[in-house]
Amino acid sequence: MKLLGRLLRNQPIEPERITNDGLASYGAALRELGLSQVHKPGRLRENNRVENSHLPIRRRERQQQGFKSQSSAQRFLTTHAAIYNTFNVQRHLISRPTLRRFRAEAEAAWAVAVA
Repeated sequence: MKLLGRLLRNQPIEPERITNDGLASYGAALRELGLSQVHKPGRLRENNRVENSHLPIRRRERQQQGFKSQSSAQRFLTTHAAIYNTFNVQRHLISRPTLRRFRAEAEAAWAVAVA
């Protein structure tokens, strides 16, 4: 009830449809809020988009679990993202000569950074 109330309070318009898993507490809370007509408990394919939309957030949360505080995690992940993006290349999108050039540029950037 608290979660749904907080989520809906921050929305500028009333939702046309609310999709979630089949947990009974969602239905009860939405009935109490007077929104049972827009509630569509997700079944297989209906819920896939809802579930998959927050995967990047879940991945970030999983990375942060090893840290003692939110600020230290954020400090590390900000730096990590800059370095990771320099060295992470989606291999299936580029040819071998292009990959070699990217790797050489990344190594040169790293050499400048640590020198």
